[in-house]
Amino acid sequence: MKRVIGFAVFFIAVGMIIGMLLPNTFTEVMIVLICLLLGYNLFCC
Repeated sequence: MKRVIGFAVFFIAVGMIIGMLLPNTFTEVMIVLICLLLGYNLFCC
């Protein structure tokens, strides 16, 4: 189950990176980084 959640969070972050192409805000960058780290840790551990 952790792998599925990690996979989902990782691709939410990828979608947010794509959404970042229009507005470039600090909050969005921080959320993307947190989602990438959380998804990577849940998927790989």
